[in-house]
Order: sequence, then structure tokens, then C-alpha cells
Amino acid sequence: MDDFDYKLDNFLFPKIKEINNPIILELGVQTGRSTKKFLDLCEKKKGRLFSIDIDDCSNISNSNLWNFYQTRDDNFEYIKSKVPKKIDVLFIDTLHEANHVEKLIKNYYSMIKNGGFIFIDDISHLPYLKNKNRNNFYCEINNQETFELLLSIYSENSKNFDLNFSFVSSGLAIIKKKMIINLLIIKK
Repeated sequence: MDDFDYKLDNFLFPKIKEINNPIILELGVQTGRSTKKFLDLCEKKKGRLFSIDIDDCSNISNSNLWNFYQTRDDNFEYIKSKVPKKIDVLFIDTLHEANHVEKLIKNYYSMIKNGGFIFIDDISHLPYLKNKNRNNFYCEINNQETFELLLSIYSENSKNFDLNFSFVSSGLAIIKKKMIINLLIIKK
């Protein structure tokens, strides 16, 4: 098991495995590793998975519990016309730049059911530091800015949601919605 699977199996799926009839919106499919895990959960719990990617990933599965849409994850009007109005899980694993992640959270937060989750992959800059195993300045800066953004959002919205982090591999942010109210404006 590699770090990505370990992260999902130990920090994401234990949080959502008891949700009956889960409605999941996955932003970013790539090779379908998370998609297949979400579909396995949907099979067991009678759920539905809606996946978005700019690349054609439609060959990942032929499950009747899965809808794939080839589009940008910020094509909000189109995506919202294709998925249920309320979802249990939002998984963000697309463009890992803070301003993009902020835009996604702001536009999809209202869709999350009370008690639902947002998971954001790649929030740790630590593996990308110079002389570390991934050594990548671009990823280092983007992940650090995303991490700091999430802290800023939480600072103004701590009554609205819980925020936890895993720093396994490239990290994972775990947001659990507590209240059905809009996000407050972020203050730097």
C-alpha cells in the first residue's frame, strides 16, 4: 500500500464508512484510484458517486452508481445542474493552488449536508522541501499557501465546521460541517 492509499484508508474512509446512501462529489479522477474506492463504498452503502475531471476518465468504471463529467471543477453552474443539491462528501484533488481551493470551497460548501465532509488532498508542503523526497518548489509553495488558507477560513468559521489534518504523504485536510449556515468572509 502506498502513501495515497494509506491516507485514504486511514483518514478519509473511516470518517464516511457509516454514511448510508452517500452522495459523493469527487473533483479529480486521474487514474481512478480514489474513484474505485468511492465506488466500493457506494456499492456497500447504496450510494452515488459523481466525478469531475478535465481529462476523459470515463473508462475508469462502468458502474451504474457512477456519473463522470468531463469539465473543469470550477464550472459550477454545469456541475450543480448534474449532481444532487445536497451531498455528503466533497473530495478535492485537482488544482492545488490556494486561490483555486478557496473558490471551490466557497462554491460547494453550501451543498454539503450538515454532518457532511470536505476532504482536500495535498495540503502539506513538508515532502516538497529542498532535500526531501519530493523536492518541488512549486508544490511546496502551493501546498503551504493552501494550508494557511484553510487555517484562515477556519479562524472565521470555527463554529461552522471542524477542521483536522493528516500529514501523511502530501497531507489531507478534513472538514466536517457542523452548522447549515454560509461561510463567513475570510480575514487575513
